[in-house]
Amino acid sequence: MNFMPALMDINLNEVPEGHYLVVHPLNDVAEEKVDTSALGPMPMTTSVRLSLMALRGYLVLMALLVGYHCVDLAGVFGQH
Repeated sequence: MNFMPALMDINLNEVPEGHYLVVHPLNDVAEEKVDTSALGPMPMTTSVRLSLMALRGYLVLMALLVGYHCVDLAGVFGQH
């Protein structure tokens, strides 16, 4: 099912006031992408940096707990 011919017939100047024309991103005109390699590091406040470090620590801890649980289920530590 292709909607592009239907969208091509719509004149954007004829859209009534208070009405919006919704265009799906796949049917929209492609935009130029930003080159992220030239952006450099993102400036962060101290609270943001601490929050991200806490999140990283939490994720590492949860990964270690999942690993421990898998090893425990495998019976490496013996029956208990």
